[in-house]
Amino acid sequence: MGVNVTDPALQRIVDRVQSAQAANAQLCIRGGGTKDFYGEVPQGEWLDTTVLEGISSYEPTELVITARCGTLLADVEAALAENGQCLPFEPPRFAPGGTLGGMVAAGLAGPARAAVGSVRDFVLGATLLNGRSEVLSFGGQVMKNVAGYDVSRLLVGSLGTLGVILEVSLKVLPVAPATATLRFRMSEATALARLNEWAGQPLPINASAWWSGTLMLRLRGAHAAVEAAVRSLGGERISPALADPFWSGLRDQRDDFFLHAHEAVEAGQALWRLSVPPTTPPLGLPGEQMVEWGGGQRWLLSDAPVGQVRNAMIQAGGHAILFRAQDKSTGVFAPLRSPLDRIHRELKKAFDPAGLFNPGRMYPGL
Repeated sequence: MGVNVTDPALQRIVDRVQSAQAANAQLCIRGGGTKDFYGEVPQGEWLDTTVLEGISSYEPTELVITARCGTLLADVEAALAENGQCLPFEPPRFAPGGTLGGMVAAGLAGPARAAVGSVRDFVLGATLLNGRSEVLSFGGQVMKNVAGYDVSRLLVGSLGTLGVILEVSLKVLPVAPATATLRFRMSEATALARLNEWAGQPLPINASAWWSGTLMLRLRGAHAAVEAAVRSLGGERISPALADPFWSGLRDQRDDFFLHAHEAVEAGQALWRLSVPPTTPPLGLPGEQMVEWGGGQRWLLSDAPVGQVRNAMIQAGGHAILFRAQDKSTGVFAPLRSPLDRIHRELKKAFDPAGLFNPGRMYPGL
């Protein structure tokens, strides 16, 4: 893989980076801007990546698609849908205009993450413009090309701090032939116990969500497997007309919980994204919670002190991200300990020695 280095759109981006180097300026890499809220407050002059767009290649029979960074996520998914394929990790679409580069840089996945894997698991290769204005390619378009340290996957979740992601190759999957959604009324503790019990069984569980006394469970796979699981698990089967909008709203954070959360954040509360071992019991933190990923991801809407939330995560063996908040002065991501802090800073120095890209978007100095 690799973008055409003579492409005028790419040359405009390279020229912009070289101008910033000469002026000792800093750049904020930005595609559709749909994730500006995520991470620390963006800083630097805008570097527009939407000029570099288009699907470079797509081989449905090979289950691989390659596209440039400014390509709309909606366009990628539309092309896949025409061939009965999808991005199975369900990247959130917080608003229209999200791009493929932004999807990879943020590294966020939707309801199916625990069942199918993360964004990182589906990245086969990437082309990057580093802080020295060098165009570098990593990985390839097939899994066997990945050997040694896989830099392309390192870019996932880096929030643009290592360079401009120019092009990405992704593994895709066929849409499952059958889907069913079940609803159960139960407490958080009971839901967690059931989810962990079911995780040890050969069930086609694709997604789960618990909130306010209700557990929603999505099954996906072969028709026979899904129907057998429906009979085995019980619960109330929800029609696709109601279930599909629920899962889509959960993926894009437009369902009732997140709509309420957005209003509460405007009023001064914080929305935390908590990552814990799935077997962790109810956390007992003040506020409202939604539980996803079989118990592994928990959303907390609360006005609890930052220290209380972070200490609870340390005790649970997890970590907390301040996902949405009016005040981010306490830091968005959990503080890094040595040697992770040193590794992050050395990587930043190797890819972006002058600190051009997305300064401080993750941590001070990164």
